[in-house]
Amino acid sequence: MQTTLSEHARQLPRAEEAESILRSCVHCGFCNATCPTYQLLGDELDGPRGRIYLIKQVLEGNEVTQKTQQHLDRCLSCRNCETTCPSGVDYHNLLDIGRAVVDAAVPRPAGQRLLREGLRNVVPNPGRFKALLNSGQALRALLPAPLQAKLPRRIEPARPRPVTRHERQVLMLEGCVQPSLSPNTNAAAARVLDRLGISVTAAREAGCCGAVDYHLDAQAAGLDRARRNIDAWWPSLENGAVAIVQTASGCGAFIKEYGHLLSADPAYAEKARKVSALARDLVEILGDEPLEQLGVHSDQRLAFHCPCTLQHAQKLGGTVETVLTRLGFSLTPVPDSHLCCGSAGTYSLTQPELSRQLRDNKLNALESGQPDVIVTANIGCQSHLDGAGRTPVRHWIELIDAALP
Repeated sequence: MQTTLSEHARQLPRAEEAESILRSCVHCGFCNATCPTYQLLGDELDGPRGRIYLIKQVLEGNEVTQKTQQHLDRCLSCRNCETTCPSGVDYHNLLDIGRAVVDAAVPRPAGQRLLREGLRNVVPNPGRFKALLNSGQALRALLPAPLQAKLPRRIEPARPRPVTRHERQVLMLEGCVQPSLSPNTNAAAARVLDRLGISVTAAREAGCCGAVDYHLDAQAAGLDRARRNIDAWWPSLENGAVAIVQTASGCGAFIKEYGHLLSADPAYAEKARKVSALARDLVEILGDEPLEQLGVHSDQRLAFHCPCTLQHAQKLGGTVETVLTRLGFSLTPVPDSHLCCGSAGTYSLTQPELSRQLRDNKLNALESGQPDVIVTANIGCQSHLDGAGRTPVRHWIELIDAALP
């Protein structure tokens, strides 16, 4: 696609990157066939091709409107289009560039600003989030149904983590909402890894990966969180930790972007590249291990929901299913498994109607094989799907941990 950036756009820090991405798009439209919002709304501007055209117009100096912002806001950032695209268009980075320009030009209504600032102040802060969650649980009966659906039906308490120390050491990101919503997930991962001769260290100074801020109009704040995490992990990496493990695929996808997003920062570029290179989703660690020696046994039928951040962002589709099959679990078929569940970070709160439609469609697909339990690899998807009050949804590592002899 030919494009001519405006003089203003050429001054942007990522102008060259944006122009390169725009020129790689041939407007074939294959992306629309797998775009969840285009499938629901049928509007060209609510599909990747249309959004690329909107961003092109903005960067060429055309008027930026609330309508432009609305179409970009409706994007889930699921990256399904990237998996589909025959030209390899780096859509998500173009979207980040475009959103930053649009959000700087178009003030949001007060209600939207308050919601986004509230989410940024609560979600990445584990203490505040836990306090809000506890208050919600205590007042559950008084809350409207949409808010009740955001509260977990049951919180599985964390069982003790192993204290043995093995020669192989990995770091583990604790996360910001997962310790409150599903505190047993990381503990279960540590116990399974311990059985395989791998010790887990939690760097307490590391906090939210930065994705919440970065995708809610505060890209600079998100990158500052990335820098703080790099500083927190660096001493352990220098002392021989072989990986930084994430049990939430959304966090993992963002950490793997640190190297790209901080490539122009002379103080952090090299460290960020190393951190991204050592970032591993839990399934990447387990997939290389002799799992059969664990002696796992379970009669439960599982349906696996593969989060977009695992299959489209990290390109790890099929890996969890392989691990579960190797361990003897029975997996039910899931039609349209490439489609997003509608969670998408904070999307379920900023775009609730679209999010609910996508959730219900996803649950219909997941339940079509009549599983006993649905398992997933991302706390956002887990909480979002389980909030419908239908088939229970858990993290896949907890099912493996529960089936250990």
